[in-house]
Amino acid sequence: MAIDPRKLRPSDLCRLLNSTPLGEVISERQLYRHRSRAGFRVGDGKTVDLLRYVAWLVHERHKPQPDADGDPYETLKDRARARNAALSLAGRDIGEMPEVGSTKRKEKAAGDFRFFCEAYFPQTFHLAWSPDHLKVIDKIEQAVLHGGLFAMAMPRGSGKTTICECACIWAVLYGHREFVCLIGSDEGHAMDMLDSIKMEFDGNDLLLADFPEVVFPIRCLDGIANRCSGQLYRGERTHIGWTAKEVVLPTVPDSRASGAIIKVGGITGRIRGMKFKRPDGKTVRPSLVVLDDPQTDESARSLSQCANRESILAGAVLGLAGPGKKISGIMPCTVIRPGDMADNILDRDKHPEWNGERTRMVYSFPTD
Repeated sequence: MAIDPRKLRPSDLCRLLNSTPLGEVISERQLYRHRSRAGFRVGDGKTVDLLRYVAWLVHERHKPQPDADGDPYETLKDRARARNAALSLAGRDIGEMPEVGSTKRKEKAAGDFRFFCEAYFPQTFHLAWSPDHLKVIDKIEQAVLHGGLFAMAMPRGSGKTTICECACIWAVLYGHREFVCLIGSDEGHAMDMLDSIKMEFDGNDLLLADFPEVVFPIRCLDGIANRCSGQLYRGERTHIGWTAKEVVLPTVPDSRASGAIIKVGGITGRIRGMKFKRPDGKTVRPSLVVLDDPQTDESARSLSQCANRESILAGAVLGLAGPGKKISGIMPCTVIRPGDMADNILDRDKHPEWNGERTRMVYSFPTD
């Protein structure tokens, strides 16, 4: 069948040009773009004149190009930089916050620490509370909301550390305390407590549902601390901090926890003069200190170490709030031997500033 090169259907033209030893040289999509640019100069709208099409291609190929402004390679690099900057900015901005899951539950827990523990940590506190636990919860709630120093002696394994970790989360989420200091028998012990708190922020979906202004930016880090310095919300930096010794909650408008700090230290380490400088220039000092078992088995056997830790507690720890300010304190502890640090702090005659309370592992044995 004879082919008229002056009247070829687009599909036949592509088939003809691609039949050469060069292989595929044009696609129907590319031919469509050429016909759109050339108009009726290469055909009548339904067919293509091969000779006129070739002449148009030669003309386009040898048409003088406008002079480029500056170095074309530099222009290309500038475009690449702008594109990479836009992609980086889009990746750093966390986008819009999710809606609050249950406003009613969130507001009810604001002033009720027991309800907060039951509502947001159901897998942790799945057993019924004992009277001693309820007593400790009341004292923690009073220390966080109204102030005071409370020392509570509880047996090992009774959950006192877990309750105090939840108290730290409760205090900062609702803005009850803007700077919480965690102090352990050494820095490693305190860092373990902070790791537990970070795990709740990073893995507790109930906290994410009701506190998206705090937990959602933390989840956006994906566990990569290097992303903290560049994280943005609506184009503004969140100033979030996520290190092994310190957590700074994201600065978000209308968030009660905006910029709250949780910092750790060992009682025998460098804790004097602890402070934090906020982006707005304000310097904040700890307003709540949690001392979890501030003594070890070794220090409890040494009278000198017990006396040293008591002096640090009375001086450096209680002076963390700054001159003229009182700090609230919670100290869950265990008496290891008579006359040790915990035993002395719980003695209201020796330390009347601490409201010491002792609980027992067994109050009475069965008679049967």
